[in-house]
Amino acid sequence: MNDITRRNFVKTAALTSTVLSVPNILSAQTAGAVPGGKVKVGVIGCGGRSGGDVNNLKEACRLLGLEIEFVAVADVFQDRVDNFIRNHKLGSAVGYAGYDAYKKVAESDAEFITMATPPNFRPIHLEYCIEQGKNCFVQKPVGVDPVGCRKVLEVGERAKAKGLSIVAGTQRRSTKAYREQKAKLEAGAIGDIVGGFIAWNGRVPWISSRKPGQSDADYMTRNWLNFTELSGDHIVEQHVHQLDVLNWYIGRPPKTFIGMGGRSRRETGNQFDFFSTDLDYGEGIHIQSQCRQLHGAYSRVGESFRGTEGYTDGMKVKGNDVSIAAITQEHNDGNVQQQVEFIKGVRGAGELLNQAQAVAEATLMAVGCRISAYTGQIIRWSDMTANTKSAYYNLQLAPTALDFEQGKVVMPAEVPAIPGEKTKFRDRG
Repeated sequence: MNDITRRNFVKTAALTSTVLSVPNILSAQTAGAVPGGKVKVGVIGCGGRSGGDVNNLKEACRLLGLEIEFVAVADVFQDRVDNFIRNHKLGSAVGYAGYDAYKKVAESDAEFITMATPPNFRPIHLEYCIEQGKNCFVQKPVGVDPVGCRKVLEVGERAKAKGLSIVAGTQRRSTKAYREQKAKLEAGAIGDIVGGFIAWNGRVPWISSRKPGQSDADYMTRNWLNFTELSGDHIVEQHVHQLDVLNWYIGRPPKTFIGMGGRSRRETGNQFDFFSTDLDYGEGIHIQSQCRQLHGAYSRVGESFRGTEGYTDGMKVKGNDVSIAAITQEHNDGNVQQQVEFIKGVRGAGELLNQAQAVAEATLMAVGCRISAYTGQIIRWSDMTANTKSAYYNLQLAPTALDFEQGKVVMPAEVPAIPGEKTKFRDRG
């Protein structure tokens, strides 16, 4: 099979997969009543992202003419549970606190669960919710290491067997502008993608300093964004969005990762300030990935791709003049639209969504980039997914989610290791 034929095959396979796994976005969708009665929701995690998800669910139900009820809310910390219920006016919800509180929500009579806990916890939280027969909305990323990402892949298959839905917080897939661009690329607007650049360059969103008497577990959890063991590092926690778009557009994950990075400015935690990675998809296709969190530096978030017959610049497409069918949806904000499609799928008014594989693969891509930068080694996709003899196949960061649940947490050093060895020179005199 020659290169062009192979690329066309991949493109066709990717398009077929998309049609089978997402609602028909090329036909008109009209907001209106969806059967099934009241939407009962449980919430796991009471941070800011979870608050946004709650508001998006409320708006989705309003658009669909459905009544929503929040029945149970959980977080590690009681103060966050109480504040969340009060601030979002969820007075009827029962609140639970503790590292095992997620089980109470999963065991409630909620039909839908939304979870936005630190990424370290998501594989076991998702697994338990699917075991309890819940339809799950899980924020990205869905793990911090190869073991956790493969767990989500497994859970996704179990959800399919049970007829349950898993929707991920990779909202660009539900955003109208991205869907239109994807359709244009599939129609040949720029030919075959042969290269590109993706970036999330910004600043550290927030830190939480350690308080007197705070345990290692509670400090790490309060300051989770800045610990690799809990967030995966910012390349996993933030840049996963661009990596997901990349996989979505090309139709498959890369073959290898060669990355670099470093740290000089961070105030807490054990993460890098910046990463730069070459993503090799084979067939001469290389994508440059770049992300950093530095105050006072130039910010850039987005994607650009170069094709054999044109290119994209952000949401602009420069190339062949192609026509696509009109894409209509209930809301232009992908954060709301994905909740609309989540509910419609479960209630039989649209395709039942299962995005576990897509979000797990995007997360695993970010993990591969991070491992390469941390170690200075080339990392192969197969090292994390198929080669059981690889040193990275069973890589699992500690403390694990179960360590937190079982009270066995010891905080790691707050200074990351820099790869490579000190160069030994012979003094020339």
